[in-house]
Amino acid sequence: MEEKQLPKLSNYRWVILAIAALLDATSSYIQFQISALAVQIMPALHISPAQLQSLVMAPMLIAVFLSIPAGSLADKFGAKKIVSVGLVISVIGAYGRLIATNFVTLMIMLLLFGVYMALLNANTLKIFGTWFKQDTNTAMGVFFASASVGIMLSQATSSMFPSVQIAYTFSSTVLLVLAVCWMIFVKDTPEGEEIPQPQVEDGKAESSLEFFKAAAHSKKTWYVALAVGFGMGSSEAFSSIMPQAFAARGMSPAQAGAVAAVATIGSLCGSLFGPAIINKAKKAKPLMILITILGGLLMAVTWYIPLGMPLTIALILGGVFGAMTGPIMQAMPITFPEIGPKNAGSAGGLVGTVSLLLSYGVPVIISAIAGANYALTFIIQGVVFMIQVIVLAILPDPNAAREHE
Repeated sequence: MEEKQLPKLSNYRWVILAIAALLDATSSYIQFQISALAVQIMPALHISPAQLQSLVMAPMLIAVFLSIPAGSLADKFGAKKIVSVGLVISVIGAYGRLIATNFVTLMIMLLLFGVYMALLNANTLKIFGTWFKQDTNTAMGVFFASASVGIMLSQATSSMFPSVQIAYTFSSTVLLVLAVCWMIFVKDTPEGEEIPQPQVEDGKAESSLEFFKAAAHSKKTWYVALAVGFGMGSSEAFSSIMPQAFAARGMSPAQAGAVAAVATIGSLCGSLFGPAIINKAKKAKPLMILITILGGLLMAVTWYIPLGMPLTIALILGGVFGAMTGPIMQAMPITFPEIGPKNAGSAGGLVGTVSLLLSYGVPVIISAIAGANYALTFIIQGVVFMIQVIVLAILPDPNAAREHE
């Protein structure tokens, strides 16, 4: 058995990754400006707390409906064109926040803004798989981490602007500049390479629906979607309940918020360094299963960990373990023979839609079961997170393709 020769990667891939990561960070920055500027926005637009939460989630809501068509269209026309169209719409939505006078108009603008987020997230697998190939996991990790950076920057800087209008103008202009960079500098493939073109039968090229059917018929892609969804859903539930739970243990609201933010630092580190660490292992699956179990256990026992340094350490480690495997899971479908680069957009769209639906539904279900029992809430969240282990056991080893032909 000869050792498999890994393809040489273009240095231009770092330009692609930099623009995509900056766009992802900017999307999170703009999305979470709503919560960071809530004190000013809510009275000015007469918005209730429930409406504020709806506004924050609006960019994610649009992704539920656009992820699948975004991936299938990119498989046919190329990711650059599809994301470029989304960026034009999103820049209009971002600047449109300046003329929003009530909940409805701001919701419309945020839904428009969310279009490029949906199109880009659905196609990261296709873009990074084409440019980074055997290093796709690393690229996905950087992309995942960039969202955390955007959230932290939004929370740290939004209040520094003299007014909401100036804050909106700044973030919208950053998005505009990055949109221009995307259209000028991003390429669908490295020089000398081509993405497999749609097949032509009876004079007609494959439709976008055919690409989606190919992805939908892949059982392994559905398994990845479910695993990612359970991971995202339990993590969303965990993040949203932490401030209230810590306040119930005697912390002030400021202390509870600060301690809860510590988990974000762990997630950032896990996304950045996790894929590289797992890639070095001869067999990734056993390590990923162990990491997932540890992450779930730390989540489950959160209520019982003493306040202070023990809780801080546990939250950082929990964030690290909770984020290490996500980028690798989302990168897996492109390695499946039935998916490959040709159908990667559709697979990414399918994973995005299913995982987003679960990220909405899982927190609601956990809340309905546990109610105000925080100890039980954390335990259920940890168990749901560890469900990923079942899927990992079924899926092929992510590192197997790099061993031998």
